[in-house]
Amino acid sequence: MSTTPPTRSHPSGARPRTGERALDGGALGWLRALGPDGRRAFAGAFGGYALDSYDYFTLPLSMVALAAYFGLDSGQTGLFTTVTLVVSAVGGAVAGMVADRFGRVRALMITVITYAVFTVACGFAPDFGTLLVFRALQGLGFGGEWAVGAILVAEYASPRHRGRTLGAVQSSWAVGWGLAAIVYTVVFSLAGDDLAWRVMFWTGALPALLVLWLRRRVHDAPEAVAVRERNPRRGSFAAIFAAGRDGRPGLLRTTVFACLLSTGVQGGYYTLATWVPTYLKTERGLSVVGTGGYLTFLISGAFAGYLTGGHLTDLLGRRRNIWLFALLSAGCVVAYAHIPDGADTLLLVLGFPLGFCMSAIFSGFGSYLSELYPTAVRGTGQGFTYNTGRAIGAVFPTTVGFLADSWGVGGALVFGALGYALAALALLGLPETRGRELA
Repeated sequence: MSTTPPTRSHPSGARPRTGERALDGGALGWLRALGPDGRRAFAGAFGGYALDSYDYFTLPLSMVALAAYFGLDSGQTGLFTTVTLVVSAVGGAVAGMVADRFGRVRALMITVITYAVFTVACGFAPDFGTLLVFRALQGLGFGGEWAVGAILVAEYASPRHRGRTLGAVQSSWAVGWGLAAIVYTVVFSLAGDDLAWRVMFWTGALPALLVLWLRRRVHDAPEAVAVRERNPRRGSFAAIFAAGRDGRPGLLRTTVFACLLSTGVQGGYYTLATWVPTYLKTERGLSVVGTGGYLTFLISGAFAGYLTGGHLTDLLGRRRNIWLFALLSAGCVVAYAHIPDGADTLLLVLGFPLGFCMSAIFSGFGSYLSELYPTAVRGTGQGFTYNTGRAIGAVFPTTVGFLADSWGVGGALVFGALGYALAALALLGLPETRGRELA
């Protein structure tokens, strides 16, 4: 399993020469600037995250059928998401450490194999308890993939383009989500609910094909490898919790506030990702095909939001981009949950800005978290903070599940807006990093 990187013409963070600078221009300048090795890394991270998204959404899209099959209430169905996200914190932290110690590509392959195997296993679950265990184990791989893939690409990207490059990687989440919605519509239209939810999980074997390509074609950025291997404390959890001493800043403050930021954004996001399909089917009375149609607007907005947010995070800066979309996301959640009965056209149209705002806020995450940590502990820091946010943010979908019994799903969705408020406050403790070299 060789991931030894080939040589590159110049360091990823170096200032390009005049001829190279011309290649940086245009709508796709960020992609050309990566170079051949960086573009392969981008393709690997993009594919891995898209399939990660696909495997994740097999559950929310099948939630109504699962609840009926096993006789579950709203609290129990919300528990699926909570367990997945809590365990993903462990998987993400471990994957980050592995990425720092043994390489980004090796860690990426391990995460993809893990989430693929246990997604398929979910389709064979005979009871609620077994399904809950398999879904938790799926979270081990799910938790690590994004952080490792984002770091792999960030270390190839130039500071000028890092935000939009990582925003483009992030957009693959919408691609996987859209693919899952299409497969859901086809499978649930052709098969009965009792079989269809199992078929959805079985299709989660697709990512295994990506691993074969990653093993042969994708390599870590050479400069990052050199820096990482010179540091004896690489992959150290102690380092990301070290307080400053002797006038030198530590990483403790960064880690605490980055965890709060991640908690807020992901608490709001996973509330919507988990419960909007159920809301559309149970409270708005939409069919399988109707739900898929409404989700098309939401997912299209998400894809546009990822790409737009990536450009804005380079233009406005990391903190301003997150502040802007935290405010807009909270407003969209409240508006979406209070659309009057019968106003289905408005429900359809508002899905686009809702998907746009709740996804654009994520576009700066890959670049921002990468820039907050030095190379030797970048995987550990980013993996830990991002996935700790997932774990704590997992309380939000479960809370909505329990509140839904008395408030209704639509009313309970408003709880997700509190997550975006927390994210905005967390930024007060973090610096701006736009233009920072990765060292």
